[in-house]
Amino acid sequence: MELRKTKKIEKVGKILKSKMDKSRIVLIESRTKHPFYKKFIIKRKKVMVHDESNISGEGDTVRIIQCRPISKRKRWMVREVIAKGEQGQNGATAVNADGS
Repeated sequence: MELRKTKKIEKVGKILKSKMDKSRIVLIESRTKHPFYKKFIIKRKKVMVHDESNISGEGDTVRIIQCRPISKRKRWMVREVIAKGEQGQNGATAVNADGS
């Protein structure tokens, strides 16, 4: 029996939640044109993503790749972090010198 190779689907999204260990919630947005009205529609989808080394945080833009089922809801893995968000490494926001 010969194994066939399938092309893995890659998407880019923004991390909404990173409170779980090795798991993230990613928002994927895609723009499609309505067939009749010719207006662009933004479709949004939230997916659960596996992040083995916990390299990403809230607000980061990441590239994800489709993989085998890891758990009940996880079918995607983080491939790379494209851009870091406004928040710091631990999810803490920047604080001014006067404490505000």
